[in-house]
Amino acid sequence: MKIFLCYILLINLYAIFLMHSDKSKSQKGKWRIPEKTLFVTSLLLGSPGILIGMYLFRHKTKHKRFTIGIPVILIIQIFIFAKYFS
Repeated sequence: MKIFLCYILLINLYAIFLMHSDKSKSQKGKWRIPEKTLFVTSLLLGSPGILIGMYLFRHKTKHKRFTIGIPVILIIQIFIFAKYFS
């Protein structure tokens, strides 16, 4: 269980870093992180980090794919964990 919690912490820190990095790159006109990478990170239990990064850095907040998709992924993950741990 301790390893799992460390994984959750690290994947979410990584997700926040990805959102910050992509925002920075977009402002500088540089190569961007693919949206697929952001969604895969979210699916790998990084959805809280992606969501925090979205609103912390005001990045991808006008994209329906993100404003709807990431919260839906998070809700599904919460539901799965609630079923698993109950």
